[in-house]
Amino acid sequence: MSVVIVGGNEGMACQYESICKEYGCKAKVFTKENGSLKRKLGCPDLLILLTNTVSHKMVISASQEAKRNHVPIARVHGSSAAALHSVLKERCVLA
Repeated sequence: MSVVIVGGNEGMACQYESICKEYGCKAKVFTKENGSLKRKLGCPDLLILLTNTVSHKMVISASQEAKRNHVPIARVHGSSAAALHSVLKERCVLA
């Protein structure tokens, strides 16, 4: 399963990826917008928006791209490891 995480803390990007690996997911993490997200998102199985630490503009562009590609969106207010674990427990199976 492929996951794209938009938002979160820059210093935790590697930790987000390792948490996703625990659940058997391959992750791309975008903590801030460097250029257009449209080309970078691709077509993942799940888009996770960590809304507490992301700009409104980035949320809108990621949401629009996800809707265009029929990708489910999970919105989480926090940006902690526990918040990511809670989303992945609902959506993925531990590897």
